[in-house]
Amino acid sequence: MPVRSASAVWEGTLIDGKGTMKMASGAYEGAYSFGSRFQEEPGTNPEELIAAAHAGCFSMALSGGLGKSGFNATRIATSARATLAKVGEGFQITRMELTTEAQVPGLDEETFQQHAAGAKENCPVSKALAGVEISLDAKLVG
Repeated sequence: MPVRSASAVWEGTLIDGKGTMKMASGAYEGAYSFGSRFQEEPGTNPEELIAAAHAGCFSMALSGGLGKSGFNATRIATSARATLAKVGEGFQITRMELTTEAQVPGLDEETFQQHAAGAKENCPVSKALAGVEISLDAKLVG
């Protein structure tokens, strides 16, 4: 199996410094700062990238699980929100919220919810975030 990598460079102090994060594949490179992480300033942050990874991983896991059961989704759209909170003297991701809508011809609601719950529990990013509360709002749409 492949090993994926990324890198980050930070220059300066925590408050006044700035950095860049870059995927080894070249698919993404972006700036981040204290303001983009803890305030609403432009730029990205590690939590946003984790949320993107979780949304993508969940969507693929749901598609794979459905496919193994003979159901082929025509579309799965997932968003994820990572909550960064102060805990004690530091910060941590305390909650991930997944919201998904899927179009799956011939699938009933109960079976869909079972597959969605399974994808939430078993996608590799969910497993990596095992110490974080993960919620799921899954909708089967026509």
